[in-house]
Amino acid sequence: MAAAEIVGPETEKPLLEALRAVSVFADLPEDQLTWFAGEVTEQIADAGTLLFKAGDPAEYMSVILEGELRYQPTRSDAPVMIGRAGLVTGLLPHSRLTHYKGDVRAITRVRAAMLHKDRFPEMLERIPAIGPRLISVMADRIRTNERETQEREKLLALSKFSAGLAHELNNPVSAVRHAATNLRSAMRSLEEANYRLARMSLPPDQSRCIGEFERMAREQLTVEPQPDSVERSDREDAVSSWLQKRNIAGAWRLAPALVDAGFDTARLADIGDRFSRELLEPVLERVTATLLIERLLQTIDYSTAQITNLVTSIKDYTYMDQAPEQEIDLHRGIENTLVMLGHCLTPGVQVVKQFDLSLPKICAWGRELNLVWTNLIENALDAMEGNGTLTLRTSREIDMGLVEIEDTGPGIPKAIQDRIFEPFFTTKEVGAGIGIGLDTVYRIVQKHYGNVRFTSQPGSTVFEVRLPLQRNV
Repeated sequence: MAAAEIVGPETEKPLLEALRAVSVFADLPEDQLTWFAGEVTEQIADAGTLLFKAGDPAEYMSVILEGELRYQPTRSDAPVMIGRAGLVTGLLPHSRLTHYKGDVRAITRVRAAMLHKDRFPEMLERIPAIGPRLISVMADRIRTNERETQEREKLLALSKFSAGLAHELNNPVSAVRHAATNLRSAMRSLEEANYRLARMSLPPDQSRCIGEFERMAREQLTVEPQPDSVERSDREDAVSSWLQKRNIAGAWRLAPALVDAGFDTARLADIGDRFSRELLEPVLERVTATLLIERLLQTIDYSTAQITNLVTSIKDYTYMDQAPEQEIDLHRGIENTLVMLGHCLTPGVQVVKQFDLSLPKICAWGRELNLVWTNLIENALDAMEGNGTLTLRTSREIDMGLVEIEDTGPGIPKAIQDRIFEPFFTTKEVGAGIGIGLDTVYRIVQKHYGNVRFTSQPGSTVFEVRLPLQRNV
């Protein structure tokens, strides 16, 4: 608390009584607690006071007697910590903390007892029980920090998946909305054409002829191969010219739909031979409107199928409404992961799948294994920076299933390969990751009685995950 004024005991509770309220000191013998009270310095700080700033040396163990502190790390992706009365914080015996990595500020009026690190050896000698207790405090602090960091990592992952899901849904949803808008216009065009034809009292044979043209045109929509852009443009120009020569209104609007259905000038001439000039225009309006409606319905059907498939993949990926542990198909999990990461698969990335489909299902926590594939595939894509080959292989090694994920990125430098699975170790920029992805992979694979390793050189990094095909536990 370098920025706080050092004062004598100015509090309603005497120091010994205040220390007794802290669980670490609650049952210490009187002489031991009295010694400790005589070695500490009491400090009081008003709300808002900056107690330590990032970079300050960590030299004191702090016992918060009253009030609350806030620890704000300099890294934006690290969790904010709150310290309340009863907490023992700061530098602890056996801790590797040397400097504060963030600012410590009083949220309310704070009273604390501070013990300098030079007094740690004598404290551990005079108060034997306090050593294990402070180790427990440090372990709790590590667990709390790790838990909050993991929760933050989950939120970051959820955020990325939400963005990816929004991206994947955007195209089919936009297509459905656009098709619905155009469908209204096409329906009005069809109603108008039918009204005009009804006023002309078509004979039965011509009505049947119109129906036959429409049926053939709808069939052509599904079987007619689409020409390339140059050929299509030439066809549209020819059809539009044919329509304009016969004074058909809206030739530029009718031509694209007619070309979609495989109409050329020869087929149009066949229609023209069967209908008078007065009938030809509403007949073509009706045929074109019918074709457009059919095309829009196909678009809606295809887009909604995309949405359905995506939702199904999400449910499969998260194992929604399913038991946490069950028999799962490794390939299905990997495929669902690829769907979820579809927004990350840029055009420059080629995905190669070499699956041994004879692999049996394995008993596993499917949701957790999908997190393994997600982390490994994401790392591979990040390494390739949008260009390269992602290879996914599965095979059988006696009683183990092997999943290999290979990328053609620059490789992992040898200097850091030994640290890859360390928690909180990351080579990514601040905000891009907090270094628990591969630690998570390691822990999940260990939970499944498997193992994970990697080999890496420029142009080829392969992560190998081995999982038992049967568990006898």
